[in-house]
Amino acid sequence: MTEAAELPPAPAEAEAVFGERFPDAVRYAELLADAGVRRGLIGPREVPRLWERHLLNCAVLSEAVPEGVTVCDVGSGAGLPGIPLALVRPDLRITLLEPLLRRTTFLQEVVELLGLDHVTVVRGRAEEMLGKLPPVHVVTARAVAPLDRLAGWGVPLLRPYGEMLALKGDTAEEELLAARSALGKLGVVETSVLHVGEGVVDPPSTLVRVEVGESPGGVRFAAKRAKAARVSRSRRRR
Repeated sequence: MTEAAELPPAPAEAEAVFGERFPDAVRYAELLADAGVRRGLIGPREVPRLWERHLLNCAVLSEAVPEGVTVCDVGSGAGLPGIPLALVRPDLRITLLEPLLRRTTFLQEVVELLGLDHVTVVRGRAEEMLGKLPPVHVVTARAVAPLDRLAGWGVPLLRPYGEMLALKGDTAEEELLAARSALGKLGVVETSVLHVGEGVVDPPSTLVRVEVGESPGGVRFAAKRAKAARVSRSRRRR
């Protein structure tokens, strides 16, 4: 049985970032350090750096998310970045999308325990969700896949003129350059690298922002989207 390392006290920045939901952030950190390790959702070596590297690193993503939008967190895993984002942004409607049952079970437990009424857990693969989930304004992801592959999963889930925000590390610029051709085929019209969380996390979190035009997924997904819409209309008429 894996022994979890001791969870350190929350840093002062955490109380400022999470505000009135700080006690819930502490509870979530405790769950990750205990059940999260026992169920194999995070490694025991991550426990000592849960606050800085994981919770705060994800919570500052909120700086880049517009007010009152819908969000789909692709490959949510143990809830990163979706749960920290939900704690600091009650104005958002967030879907945690995750294919593995043991992870979605954990996510549902966390959502219910913390009373996150604006969060929905869905089990499934992003590439199979076209037409099954309503298109969203923002797709988020962290440590899921290289940018070109991630965009192929996430971009088609967007509404027209939506955006994907991917938490990346030092390789953000290189990944963006390598993925430029693939992004263009997916209907992406603008890309940028952002740094958020200055003064909260050191170094600041790095985001790749991918913005789409009126055809998320490009020509490749236009036919799939039209077919999904026809199937949806047909089901509603039954």
